[in-house]
Amino acid sequence: MLVPVRRFAYLLPVTLFLVLAGFFLRGLSLDPSEVPTALADKPMPEFDLPAVDDDTRGLATADLAGAVSFVNVFASWCLPCRAEHPLLTTLAEAGTVKLFGISYKDKPADARAWLDELGDPYERIGADLDGRIGIDLGVYGVPETFVIDRDGRIRYKHIGPITQRDLDKHLLPLIERLRQ
Repeated sequence: MLVPVRRFAYLLPVTLFLVLAGFFLRGLSLDPSEVPTALADKPMPEFDLPAVDDDTRGLATADLAGAVSFVNVFASWCLPCRAEHPLLTTLAEAGTVKLFGISYKDKPADARAWLDELGDPYERIGADLDGRIGIDLGVYGVPETFVIDRDGRIRYKHIGPITQRDLDKHLLPLIERLRQ
């Protein structure tokens, strides 16, 4: 005996609703700052960026080898970059980690004015004027910070401004592990 399909037709929307609700509930439990990167544990893409101006040195992939370092992608027009900048300056002054910058889609004069106002914690700054290196790195927006090991491999990607909590919970322990 066949059961008429109409009797169970109401189950399709209910089932679809429950499946979608499950996906949404799962999404609410995820941390949006922990977006996986396809470049994790892979070598930093090859690049050779020009300097922002005559007061800075450009940045190339070769500059990242030999020490654990941060590569911070920033822009003068980025308010969250401004918020994290004092923390980066403190890190650089303490010598906690080598800090390199990539000025992302920013006018060199604007980047220089921003650095003059807030201070320049970076050892080198490359100007990614057209965003090409940002594309190669999978940059979603600014700021983003990459932790690079001594061999020039990307070990961690932090999306958004770095906070003291991020440093204490994720970044500083990772730096210590990579130094050993």
